[in-house]
Amino acid sequence: MEVLYKYFADFTPTQIKQFETLKGIYTEWNEKINVISRKDIDSIYTHHVLHSLSIAAVADFNAGMEVIDIGCGGGFPGIPLAIFFPDVQFHLVDSIGKKLKVVEAVVEGTGIKNITTQHIRAEEIKGRKFHFAVSRAVAPLKDLWKWSSPLLRKGSTASLPNGLICLKGGDLHQEISDSPTRPKMLSIYYIFTE
Repeated sequence: MEVLYKYFADFTPTQIKQFETLKGIYTEWNEKINVISRKDIDSIYTHHVLHSLSIAAVADFNAGMEVIDIGCGGGFPGIPLAIFFPDVQFHLVDSIGKKLKVVEAVVEGTGIKNITTQHIRAEEIKGRKFHFAVSRAVAPLKDLWKWSSPLLRKGSTASLPNGLICLKGGDLHQEISDSPTRPKMLSIYYIFTE
């Protein structure tokens, strides 16, 4: 938890309690459904929460915005972002229902009020538009763009133009070349030394 204070200040008492509660809930659920590597659960704040909050370090979502987390898995990056931005509505979707059970348990256990969930593939969503789509290690960029672009509102209402924000690793040159996008890339290592 201390690693969060190294980079972020001014958490409300509610946010502090919500962040503090995450480890216990994830540890308990991880015994039933493996959503975080068992050997990595002790590093949840550095490897999962802080990693998710790298989006908050570069994007300032405005109150009232709607953000979809595509392939949310156990709730990253959506849950940490929902705690960080309590006035933004987050919609977490995944095609695997048992992962959403974990998300729903975390939402209930922490008292997060700005998250909805849906057991669906992103490409099956109709009639909804979001300011941003976020994802973490879900699929190749070309697929993420194909799934998210129909769901995005046009324009710009934040520090960045509305769009897709991905947390990805590895050599991305081929992945970018295969996609119709020309993304702006920023290494998380320049944001957080961990």
